[in-house]
Amino acid sequence: MDVIELTRQLGKAIQADERYSDYIRARVANDGDAELQSMIEEFNHGRAVLNNEVSKPSRDEAKIEELKSSVGELYSKIMSNEHMIAYNDAKSEMDNLLRQITTIISMSANGEDPDTCDANYGCTGNCASCGGCH
Repeated sequence: MDVIELTRQLGKAIQADERYSDYIRARVANDGDAELQSMIEEFNHGRAVLNNEVSKPSRDEAKIEELKSSVGELYSKIMSNEHMIAYNDAKSEMDNLLRQITTIISMSANGEDPDTCDANYGCTGNCASCGGCH
């Protein structure tokens, strides 16, 4: 069996994983939440208006602060929505799985033993302190 065929099998295994199923369910619920999607649309519009205002040569600082406040409040509402929370949690789990897979592949390509290389090599779990995945 060649590497590409094995990769296709890996793809099927990923899609059979519970984390993938959770991610897809959360994404569908997130996309199907009309109120959430409306808030996201409103947030994106507000952010564009804010960016335009900030880019003007004669900036209205009061308007900029009002727009920042409005966009910030909307962002907080979006991020506290139950579907967005579930989506972010499921996406984080899926991203972690993919990062581990990528780490094993990269380490193997660099000569490490695929059976024993650490899938969490260099990862503290806190992306804020990270210099990048290996």
